Amino acid sequence: MHQYQLTETQIQQFEEDGYLIVEDLFDSEEMDLLLKIGKADQEKSKEVHASKDAAGRESKLWLTSEIDREDIYNGFCHSHRIVDTMEQVMGDEVYLYHYKMMVKEPRVGGAWEWHQDYGYWYHNDAVYPDMASCYIAVDTAYKGNGCLQVLRGSHKLGRIEHGKFGTQVGADPERVGLVSEHLDLVYCEMSPGTALFFHANLLHRSDPNESEDPRWSLICCYNTKHNPCKDRPGHPSYNFLEKWDDSRIKELGRRQWTEMQGTVVS
Repeated sequence: MHQYQLTETQIQQFEEDGYLIVEDLFDSEEMDLLLKIGKADQEKSKEVHASKDAAGRESKLWLTSEIDREDIYNGFCHSHRIVDTMEQVMGDEVYLYHYKMMVKEPRVGGAWEWHQDYGYWYHNDAVYPDMASCYIAVDTAYKGNGCLQVLRGSHKLGRIEHGKFGTQVGADPERVGLVSEHLDLVYCEMSPGTALFFHANLLHRSDPNESEDPRWSLICCYNTKHNPCKDRPGHPSYNFLEKWDDSRIKELGRRQWTEMQGTVVS
């Protein structure tokens, strides 16, 4: 299978803006399988954590760093399309820090406060902010259902002090207010299969879901090999990440979905 490669212009855009949107990185069958499996996954549903925003509304997520399971989630996390792209923008070998499914239910899904991922990964003794994530839109993400918002170029600010707002950890509102006067606010509206690669110091947030449409997303988070950190469940230290052929997403997804339907795969 042809492997996706960034252009030099795209790499420069990531370095300048702190994020890069790649449309249609994954096709409709891959996203359909991921959505069906995610909604039917009883094992993961038992691990769901509900996080409240400052107004008390809830967004749901589960998080894990299991890298050895042959399932569709790992098909994405190990894929060349994500891992090779991460290594291009980060300039080093990367390994999987964790991955998580984020769910904003229609009408009740809460907001996420302004934050940097490194704002809390810092407390895992990650020495450098040389970490990044790939956000994959499973459903269409738009303003009405609480798509991701970013402040363009905010990864260059360094780490901003974070505190507790609702049950979430968020960036200092006064500092964010100041920064917002000088940086562009971008609504990352994305169709299913579009991927957003973003730096761990990029300020981002999202509004509550006030629409009738759910907003599901898979987020695969990576650390660079040169960046030591504390070894914690869900936030591990360096562990070599094997790259899998991109075709394994469908292969594993079809098998997993068939098994969920109670059919034995030969």
